[in-house]
Amino acid sequence: MKQNYETTVKSIQNPGGPKLCWSEQSGMKVIEKDGLYFKDLAGAGELYPYEDWRLPAEQRASDLASRMSVEQIAGLMLYSRHQFIPGVSMPYFGEVTYNGKSIQESGLPVSAISDQQKIFLREDFIRHLLIISVQSAADAAKWNNNIQSLAEELPWGIPVAISSDPRHGTTVTFEFDAGAGGDISHWPEPLGLAATFDPALMEKFGKIASKEYRGLGITTALSPQIDLCTEPRWKRFAGSIGESSKLGADLARAYCDGFQTSEGDSEITDGWGYESVNTMVKHWPGGGAVEGGRDAHFGSGKYSVYPGDNFEEHLLPFTEGAFKLHGKTGKASSVMPYYTAVYGKAGNYENAGSGYSKYLITDLLRNTYQYDEVVCTDWSITEDASTLENLYGGKCWGAEKLTRGERCYRILMAGVDQFGGLNEKEPVLDAYRIGVKEHGETFMRKRLEQSAVRLLKNIFRVGLFENPYLDPEVSARTVGCAEYMKEGFAAQKKSIVMLKNKENVLPLQKKMKVYIPKIHWPESVDWMCQKMEEHWDSPISKELLEKYFTVTDHPEEADAAICIIRQPDGAAFGLAGGYDVSDKEAGGNGYLPISLQYRPYTAVYAREHSIAQDPNDEFPDRTYRGKTVTVNNEDDLDLVLHTRELMGEKPVIVCVNMLGPMVVKEFEAAADAIVAMFGDLSNALLEVLSGNFEPEGLLPMQLPADMRTVEEQQEDVPFDMECHRDTEGHIYDFGYGMNWQGVIADERVRTYGHHLPKEN
Repeated sequence: MKQNYETTVKSIQNPGGPKLCWSEQSGMKVIEKDGLYFKDLAGAGELYPYEDWRLPAEQRASDLASRMSVEQIAGLMLYSRHQFIPGVSMPYFGEVTYNGKSIQESGLPVSAISDQQKIFLREDFIRHLLIISVQSAADAAKWNNNIQSLAEELPWGIPVAISSDPRHGTTVTFEFDAGAGGDISHWPEPLGLAATFDPALMEKFGKIASKEYRGLGITTALSPQIDLCTEPRWKRFAGSIGESSKLGADLARAYCDGFQTSEGDSEITDGWGYESVNTMVKHWPGGGAVEGGRDAHFGSGKYSVYPGDNFEEHLLPFTEGAFKLHGKTGKASSVMPYYTAVYGKAGNYENAGSGYSKYLITDLLRNTYQYDEVVCTDWSITEDASTLENLYGGKCWGAEKLTRGERCYRILMAGVDQFGGLNEKEPVLDAYRIGVKEHGETFMRKRLEQSAVRLLKNIFRVGLFENPYLDPEVSARTVGCAEYMKEGFAAQKKSIVMLKNKENVLPLQKKMKVYIPKIHWPESVDWMCQKMEEHWDSPISKELLEKYFTVTDHPEEADAAICIIRQPDGAAFGLAGGYDVSDKEAGGNGYLPISLQYRPYTAVYAREHSIAQDPNDEFPDRTYRGKTVTVNNEDDLDLVLHTRELMGEKPVIVCVNMLGPMVVKEFEAAADAIVAMFGDLSNALLEVLSGNFEPEGLLPMQLPADMRTVEEQQEDVPFDMECHRDTEGHIYDFGYGMNWQGVIADERVRTYGHHLPKEN
């Protein structure tokens, strides 16, 4: 069989039933019974219940799970490490070969299946794959067909469930999606969608995104990230939907309804169907209360803390949003616990990562909130931990001394179904053997089947057992089509927030002569371990600018200046914001402040001692009080202040790409107008600045007055900072935004603004 080449898809239409599609190369047969057609996935020549598309997904899943071996179920419980299409060999992601060579040397098409993918499908029985980059929608569709053809010829013919992290944003370097590709429609970052305060728009996004995902073969979205972001320094703020539990619940519900609901001919039953994409809401029980803003991808940031005793509010986007959908699918079909260890809550919590906690998963999620869908760990929590600043080390917080098999066993007993980022079934089999010794074979077989049913049900509900194949030409027409691009661009414009407009300097006149200074990009390393060299660059292409304004490189000739800057990047010492090994080498504990201001910041008002105290750590106390940190883009502030000097009395407009809260007081007085955008929204920004679109976005978070209020706020409590007041007397609080008439006070503000402090 030539798995590395384009799969030939055959089909037959059932009268009044689904169209069946299968691969000619897989050798699968079709069973005819009662005048209907069924795929002989088991190769037995008789119709098994799991092959009968007339039966409910739950019944089919139960039948198939009962037939699978322990080894096969162990493989089903794995979720692959990140896959590139075509594959490339990279640190952490591992070696990728095609017939023992690189893809270029092999002469195979980019849709070929790698040697490693063949191994983990055949030998480890993996059926859940996480993809990152693809070259095009057509290539992704061909790769999907090849991978499904291979799975179809293997025992039980279980199709592959393909997933993706969010890939519709414009800031493509965020987290793991650098160069995601696929020519997909571009929308604001999730925080920008939150800035629209519009659940209907979020649901529309979900409907469009699900169609594009299905065009790429993706049937599970590792999203939405619905952590209640009450800690302003958290690196993952941009991927969230803000700090309001009410708005967050409504947006989470809308997102899941949009992604999961199929309608009309696409519906199979109960809202599920051929346009549905399973959502995996994350991160239970909420990851937005990390101590000091440090992220739990790193050992230095593994603890969530609750100084305001506000743990329960962090559950609301899940319990009142994602678990109470308006659509027929009812609830999000899967949940991902975060890396964080929920620290010291009245003896009810273990100081271990959330995926290891029986209290959080079984007692709270499953029993209290009656959640009986898939729970999948975050990636690499079964792997050995590395140094505190290492992004790609294991994240087995609280289980560092256990073996991989013991970790898998503890996770299973906590109530989890699936292991993110684990490619080998052996640790799960070790866990099974441990369980057999403690509870007996009958108990452990039942436990594994319980997870298998949940996992299989999500594959049945989206129609993959009947048709996992794609038409590459249809995928190419669907993904990133003009209609979807137009909708994404409309959302980009709606997400932009105007914070200041002194003397109505905006909108600028058409073809006004403007000066736009270049910005400095320091040497850096992104989340994909890709190094970026130091350089200076224009923030917007001259070609695009000249569609709206007359551009000059000489400020003395300009009628106005537009400064496009980034918010302060507090991870000045690499990706592990808040920790620097050189501080430890100099005699400190390694922990540093995370700054939201441009100028060097000294943490005078930080806690004298950290809340979380880990006796197993070399330095149990994580305090950074009195230490100074410098961000790596301080010259963005210098750019604004210098431009102000150059322009004299002429208008200076500052446009900030915000990925979370920041201190704006360092430049606010120097700006005549300030506009916030969430993502690289250059074209949408120019539509607003030129007056083609009136701004309507609202802040989905507070902007602090200074770093003192950031240090003194409580990580688990929303709306507890003193907010910046500008020269015009406006307060940059949650729900604040301006249009051409002034401060916005519409129905959105009335609906969600009651969460604001009463004094505001």
